[in-house]
Amino acid sequence: MNEVPSLCLWKEIDIPPAAFLSTPRMSQFPQFISGLDLANLVVSADLLQLSCGAIRDLHAEANPNQQLSVRHKLVRQPNCTTIAFATSPLCTKDHILQGGDLVSSSALKEEGFPLFESLCSEGNPSFSVHRAAINLFKAYFQELSLLRNQIHDSKTGELLLNSQLIVTGHSLGGSIASLFTLWLLDTIKRTSNRIKLPLCITFGSPLLGDQGLQRAISEHSKWNTFFLHVAANKDLVPRIFSTSQPSPRCKPFGTFFFCSELGCNCVDDPEVVSMLLRSTISQVSAEEMGIDDYSGIVKRLKARLILREDSQLGQPVLPPLRLGIILQLKAIGVDITAEQQQQNNSINDLISELESHENRRAQKMKSIDGVEKLNRVKIKMACLEWYKKDCKARGIGYYDSYKNLYFSSDNDVTKHKKLLTNYWRKLVEDAERKPQKEGAYMRETWLYAGTNYRRMVEPLDIAEYYRQKGKRDYQTNGRSKHYILLEQWQKEHAEKLAGAPNDKKKQNVAGNLTEDSCFWMNVEEALIFCKQLKDGSDEEKQSARERLNVFEQYVMDEINNYAVSPEIFLGKSSFMNWWKDFQEIIETSHDSPLSGFMKNCRYCQYEKGQF
Repeated sequence: MNEVPSLCLWKEIDIPPAAFLSTPRMSQFPQFISGLDLANLVVSADLLQLSCGAIRDLHAEANPNQQLSVRHKLVRQPNCTTIAFATSPLCTKDHILQGGDLVSSSALKEEGFPLFESLCSEGNPSFSVHRAAINLFKAYFQELSLLRNQIHDSKTGELLLNSQLIVTGHSLGGSIASLFTLWLLDTIKRTSNRIKLPLCITFGSPLLGDQGLQRAISEHSKWNTFFLHVAANKDLVPRIFSTSQPSPRCKPFGTFFFCSELGCNCVDDPEVVSMLLRSTISQVSAEEMGIDDYSGIVKRLKARLILREDSQLGQPVLPPLRLGIILQLKAIGVDITAEQQQQNNSINDLISELESHENRRAQKMKSIDGVEKLNRVKIKMACLEWYKKDCKARGIGYYDSYKNLYFSSDNDVTKHKKLLTNYWRKLVEDAERKPQKEGAYMRETWLYAGTNYRRMVEPLDIAEYYRQKGKRDYQTNGRSKHYILLEQWQKEHAEKLAGAPNDKKKQNVAGNLTEDSCFWMNVEEALIFCKQLKDGSDEEKQSARERLNVFEQYVMDEINNYAVSPEIFLGKSSFMNWWKDFQEIIETSHDSPLSGFMKNCRYCQYEKGQF
């Protein structure tokens, strides 16, 4: 076994390779340009040498006449744990092409192998994987399960490792490594952002799946960054599905490390990766490269980096965009001279296409970033908090003030509400499209803020709805889906308090928002039921009476749980208007918990948490 190189640089940074693209120094340049620095960083961290060594040791133990098979080796070292995968020598490019058709996740489920089903989501219900890889994975699933149990606790969902896990493989073994890593990522419980997730490094591996798989992986917030695919310019296998089909169905994911004898470059944009896979193959000497070939390239890249033999490569000062693209295409093996640029339209088209792509990305970067947008959201929420307090000081709740447009500040609320709604609707839509586990984790991180938003803003939408005469049943005809999902996720995350509310809830009731964001909808419907009870037909009166009984019980339950804001008891509120109407039409003998609460003015003590 080769001596394990130092991983101190990787260990100290403790983030996967593509994440370096978001560091301040890198983010000021187009991502295609910053890939050169990232590639040099990957080489200097010795991860490629470490992975190559593990695969070579595994290949050295192989029986050249063995039937199609998958072998693995787990090596524990002080700085890292490596799992290497290799397939038998019979698994050549011809075998990959023969099994190059795709198998859908729905077909796998029907076959009783729904292992990756949780990667699907409502927006991305299915994906496909190339048959050669998934068939091998299925055939050796029992052995792979035993391997996973050595490093993963199925009960706690945590990795049983104290060091970085590297999963690696060459050619079709790289496809098995990718599938194994996806399986691990899907089952690891993320109790902390500091938990180290596996890093998958493949060499000369064919593209694994279709656009559905690409989308499923990209919908996980960080999964793309845990895959590093090494592709040499003379290796046909990484390009085998890009060049053998007129309309390739297989799509890339993760970060691609393009390399040649001259240099290397990292690219994580799938569009650029697809362009380069089609354009950087050496037409004269395209072949199937072994792990020894990759090991030789890695060693030469390491030596070049140390000796700085090429003054053009690895320089931190970047050239203009077009020159930089040409420089890096040369580094990954594209033969470009000034004369060729004048005569070869395909080379010029590739450079221009990459240049246009980077300019489009740069324009997107100029748009408001997530931090600025989040700050604007916080400001708008603060404005609504101030509006709520101001309305209360005037003796009317913010719901009724906005419904009746009593003050000039009510018009400003519409603008605040629009910005907040657009932000949260987009966030909820994105979370819903996420695969099941990733979506659940994402929702938990902002569920508290989302619940506050729903409780503050949805009453304003209800006010706007019932401001229009003749409107009925907001729940069915007016409620936005993102409110429904936010409420559903909040209920799934934490069950409602059982029994009496805790002291803290009682003490803070004066400043709390009403927990049921549809409370005012129920009040508006109750006002309509009062009119029906007074002027409707006998059938309508009977129905209205039953619904009002339900409403009374609902309100009393909310009060007992200190789940409504004391603002509902302000003299001009719609709830107090309902109570006045109800008293006038209900028989004097009517007795209910809510009736006793209201007649005895016990709501005066409610705000103090003492009723």
